Amino acid sequence: MNQSSALYGKSFYDLAKEEKITKEVLEEMELVKALFRENPDYIRLLLEPSIPKKERLSLLDQAFSEDLQPYLLNFLKVLLEKGLLRSYSECYKTYKKRYQEDEGITDALVVSAVALSEEQKAALITKLEKLCQKKIILSEKIDPEVLGGLKVEVDGKTLDGTVSGRLKEIRKNVNEVVL
Repeated sequence: MNQSSALYGKSFYDLAKEEKITKEVLEEMELVKALFRENPDYIRLLLEPSIPKKERLSLLDQAFSEDLQPYLLNFLKVLLEKGLLRSYSECYKTYKKRYQEDEGITDALVVSAVALSEEQKAALITKLEKLCQKKIILSEKIDPEVLGGLKVEVDGKTLDGTVSGRLKEIRKNVNEVVL
């Protein structure tokens, strides 16, 4: 992430916090991020230097003026004017990170060989929330190579209770003893 994207995302979060609209803006930013991901040609159009900047700003107004908070629309315009629209997703990540910090929320990724049931997910979330003392937003990844068990990444820590992780540990211990 480049520093200017982080700075813009942080500054925009501070503005939304001051206006008490952080959650609404985050939800709208997620929608814009999804739209940009689904329509990469639209981003290329907005970045096309042969189109006058005034027209590109007008395209943003036409697309978003009725659907977005005015602050977010103006933020998009600033990014366009400064040539940073391409780093919108980094600005979003910074904004989301600050929002989650303020709200006591953290993301957790669980990796398992098979999909977890809703009951298993709920139990895992409960345990992680007690461990971290934060609200957990759980995302799941299926990886048959873990063989069994779970690997959880939360708050910069990895909790590895997978069969493959245990096998690696055993292999490491055997190699140390043999050498």
